[in-house]
Order: sequence, then C-alpha cells, then structure tokens
Amino acid sequence: MKHLILACALAACCASASAAACPPYVKGSTGGDYTSAEDRKGLSVVEQFHFSRAVETLTQGMTGSLGGDISYTLEHFPNHHRALASMAKLGLRQKSAQPVGARYTVSCYFERAIAFAPHDVTVRMVYGSYLLATGQDAMALEQLDSASRLAPEQATIQYNLGLMYVKKKEYEKASAHAQKAYALGFPLPGLKNKLKAAGKWKEPPPAPAVAVDASAAEPEKPAVPPTEPPSGE
Repeated sequence: MKHLILACALAACCASASAAACPPYVKGSTGGDYTSAEDRKGLSVVEQFHFSRAVETLTQGMTGSLGGDISYTLEHFPNHHRALASMAKLGLRQKSAQPVGARYTVSCYFERAIAFAPHDVTVRMVYGSYLLATGQDAMALEQLDSASRLAPEQATIQYNLGLMYVKKKEYEKASAHAQKAYALGFPLPGLKNKLKAAGKWKEPPPAPAVAVDASAAEPEKPAVPPTEPPSGE
C-alpha cells in the first residue's frame, strides 16, 4: 500500500513538473506538420540523421541515445506518427515518463503534437494506446473519444473504444462500438469474445436483401456451344 501511495505521489509530482516544462512547439525553417506535403519536404534530412529504422525499432541510436534522436525528430515534426510511437515504446521499455536523452516527457510530446495538429487522428490514437499501457484509463478514453468524433468511420478507433467500455463494464456502449468496428471490417475477434464471455454479445441483424427489378434486368442469353472445326466427314 505504501508503494502504491508513493507511486501516485510521484505521478502527480511528475505531471505537475511536466506541465511546467512542456513548452509549445514553434515551427522553424525545417519541420512542421507531418501530414503536410509542403512541410514534409524537409523530412528526409531529419530522418536521414536521426530516425533510421534502427532508431524506430529502438535498436540503436544514430547520434547518441535513442531518446535524443527521437526527441530531435519530434522537435522538428511534433506529430511524426512513427516517432511518437517509438518515444512511447521507449518510455514503456525504460519504465520512465521521460526516457534517457529525451528533452521532455512522453506525454509532453503528445500534448505538443495535439496542440499543433488537433485534427490529427493518428496522434490521438497512439496517445490513447500509451495512456492505456500506463494505466491512465480515463485520459485514454478522452483521447479515443476525440479521435472517434474526428474519424467516426475508423474501425480501429471503434474497436479500442469497445475494449475500453468492456473494461469499465459499460456493455451497452461497448457493444455499440463493437458492432460498428466489425461492420467497418475490423478483423480481430477479441472484443467480440470479451462481450460473449460477459453474455453481452448480440449478432448483428442480417443485411436486408436487395430487391432486383426484373424489368430492368438484362435478359439471360442462351449458352453458346463451343465451335469445333469441321471434322471433314
């Protein structure tokens, strides 16, 4: 119990400190919106020296620490989706809110990205996953809800929201998001299985039959036997 209280106190302290030490992103001559074709013209230079495949997969830094290289990338392109995902994974791997070499906390990088590009759905999805992994369910739900409002037809968002509501035992909401996720073609059965285990899954109604107007249909053509060369008989 003492360890839990200490962990909560440290989390609150770190959250307060990160809020004070998380300045907004300011666009420079190189960088900007990761989703903008115009801004991405300088992306190759940044990635060439700081965000290789080895950095992205947390195998090896290019100029020093992994945190430093990923941080440099995000300081130029704050909503760089893959760099944000890598920073989140690095924080989880090191069990640290601020990975070694990173200028800011993991959450700060996401906050800067959202402030700069509030309509970037992918940023919110990745942030939601990070918050879930760190046990911050309420904040994760907030990000996923925002993402759902921005992109209601994104199957992955609907699926993750369904998982969140199953965890909260709000099965009606979970079922609604599950039905939508699967209608949009989401392939994994995990959410359905969780709802089945809770006795809350309902098979969706069959799609209505499409009426065919016989008068407008093209008349069927008789089959034509294959043509054979003359036998000579």
